[in-house]
Amino acid sequence: MKKKTSLKNKTPIKLAPVSRPVATRAAAPDVAYAIVPKDLAAHLFEVTLTVRRPAADGQVLVLPAWIPGSYMIREFSRNIVRIHAEVDGAAVPLTKLDKHSWRAPAVTGPLVVRYEVYAWDLSVRAAHLDQTHGFFNGTSVFLRVVGQEEVPHVVDIVRPADEAARTWRVATALPELKAKRYGFGTYVAADYDELIDSPVEMGDFALATFTAHGVPHDIVITGRVPNLDMARLCADLKAICETQIAFFEPKTKKAPMDRYVFMTLAVGDGYGGLEHRASTALICARADLPTTATQGKERSEGYVKFLGLCSHEYFHTWNVKRIKPAVFAPYDLQVENYTPLLWLFEGFTSYYDDLFLVRSGMITEQAYYKTLGKTVGSVLRGAGRTKQSVADSSFDAWGKYYRQDENAPNAIVSYYAKGSLVGLGLDLTIRAKTGGKRSLDDIMLALWQRYGRDFYPDGRRGVTPADVEALFDEISGMKLKSYFEKYIRGTEDVPLAKLLAPFGVKYTDERKSRKPSLDANIGRDGADAKLSAVHEGGAAHRAGLSAGDLLVAIDGLRVTGNPANLDTLLARYQVGDTIEVHAFRRDELMTFAVQLQGDRVPGITLALDAERKLAVARPTMQR
Repeated sequence: MKKKTSLKNKTPIKLAPVSRPVATRAAAPDVAYAIVPKDLAAHLFEVTLTVRRPAADGQVLVLPAWIPGSYMIREFSRNIVRIHAEVDGAAVPLTKLDKHSWRAPAVTGPLVVRYEVYAWDLSVRAAHLDQTHGFFNGTSVFLRVVGQEEVPHVVDIVRPADEAARTWRVATALPELKAKRYGFGTYVAADYDELIDSPVEMGDFALATFTAHGVPHDIVITGRVPNLDMARLCADLKAICETQIAFFEPKTKKAPMDRYVFMTLAVGDGYGGLEHRASTALICARADLPTTATQGKERSEGYVKFLGLCSHEYFHTWNVKRIKPAVFAPYDLQVENYTPLLWLFEGFTSYYDDLFLVRSGMITEQAYYKTLGKTVGSVLRGAGRTKQSVADSSFDAWGKYYRQDENAPNAIVSYYAKGSLVGLGLDLTIRAKTGGKRSLDDIMLALWQRYGRDFYPDGRRGVTPADVEALFDEISGMKLKSYFEKYIRGTEDVPLAKLLAPFGVKYTDERKSRKPSLDANIGRDGADAKLSAVHEGGAAHRAGLSAGDLLVAIDGLRVTGNPANLDTLLARYQVGDTIEVHAFRRDELMTFAVQLQGDRVPGITLALDAERKLAVARPTMQR
């Protein structure tokens, strides 16, 4: 495990494995924060940090540069508007050490640091504040007191003075100290790691609670959602959560947390989530949430998508929050933490998220295979899969996957999407070779039992790539090196048609090869059609068109931003015909001769073959 420092005095900035002390109500905290939404219109949080016993040689304070689960350096310190320190009311200087670190001089009394944080990032990764709600991740707002990460951290969440916030409540997985559940007041974390792993939502949110195997789970929905069907949401999430808990602990049904919080911001159009040890922050389109106006048991496509997101982030409670890569145990939050294993932690989670929708009864097997077919098609669509392995994609996440540009389909592969297919392929391979006696489920359970179950508070041991491969061989009873070399460290496509056949699943590719195509992704730029990506080897690429070009006309007929317009124009031609395309590149009008090719978009369909006798149980079945 590398130790990296960026401070002039060489103070280590990694979080060390620690025992977890218990804060008491009577004890004066060594590290205490007060955070108040100071100006809702200006989107400013004010944070007061009190260090009761600052370091004798000067106290160093550091704000994380990234947030676990989102592998990109985000430099949260850029949002600190102003900062100052004092002791007994007298100002003391703060010396800037680098872009996210400060040092206070040696002082004898408690050090008080006050700073303002600009919060206008409407995502699950940072902080957001306005008249409708407040949200923050600790990585965005809480300076780390170097050398005191292991002590209990107390935070006072203060109600804003603005009249608009008069009826706001607080949602967080942090244990209450003097605050009442859902109220403003003091909360406590066992250490800095728990503090920044417990996001906070405040506002006039909808709230409901259900229990999953005895553990309370809160559902918090912020944003206007008319006729929200909370009862339906509770029932469905309860089924998913209980199925996952029972999967990892089939005998005890014991969840790894005492309480869990689903925090969801409903917007007009949005999708995303970020996992935490006892909660998750989600964004979804309000249209995806269930409504009491809909009768019957059918779940809309958007609602199933939301349930899949919840299932994904909840599965992370085990896989990545407790079963971790060794380089994440502990995190170094000031620099990139490289691992070739994200295909396991994100890819396998992507495999299991929809699988648990089937196992919990949320969708049918037929619906599952329809979704799976779309995933296969999305992976096969890009030429990047032939150039980058999922192991390399994992390692390069910081510079490539999280910094995608218009050439991404031609250069990279998703460790989420292909990682899920790697998981499926392993599951099918193990089931087939062992006659159904072993499966990927057994491997996930072994990872949990050896690396995850005791991670908090005493274990904190991560898994290495060598550990992973050895464990897969041991639990499956097979030699899987060839699989790793071809599909994980290599760039070969997982042979799903061959692997699915013994399980009664028919794989077909019905791509519309006779349909003329530019083989480019088309977006809108106002009323115009804009090439957002040009696929390598396709008609547009061969003719010289590039991402960013605005299509003007085809053979003298205008192209508009309506996708149907381009389809209608191209439908008058055959594959092999040459057309004249006018397009603007920057402010220059250019002409291209484009020879149309057949549509290369994969049309993957997976369906149960009723006539084929199953050799072993399908992976969607219960263990």
